[in-house]
Amino acid sequence: MMSEALVGAGQGPHPRHDLAPLLASAVRLSIVAALAAVEKAEFAYVRDLVEITDSALSKQVSRLEQADWVTVEKGQVGRRPRTWLRLTEDGADAYRRHLAALTAIAGPLPHVQRPR
Repeated sequence: MMSEALVGAGQGPHPRHDLAPLLASAVRLSIVAALAAVEKAEFAYVRDLVEITDSALSKQVSRLEQADWVTVEKGQVGRRPRTWLRLTEDGADAYRRHLAALTAIAGPLPHVQRPR
């Protein structure tokens, strides 16, 4: 139990406690952000968007799959094999909480005037 002095005067725990450790990686955060915007995305599209190699994307997707945040669907288009990635509800929820925590940590940005 946190003391009132640690928590602040009734403000509650610091928003950093709502950050998802799995999204501390900029690459994983970028992958999840890309998938949050679509129903599903082709592996190559995400790879190119995030600007990483096939093997790097595969490794990071495996980590997200283990957390049940991403599903992988394999199939074919014509004779060519394809892999699609989809963000799960758990993944979408974690992403939303993570973004809310980042926003709470950053707080409203003060108006900064540039020198003329």
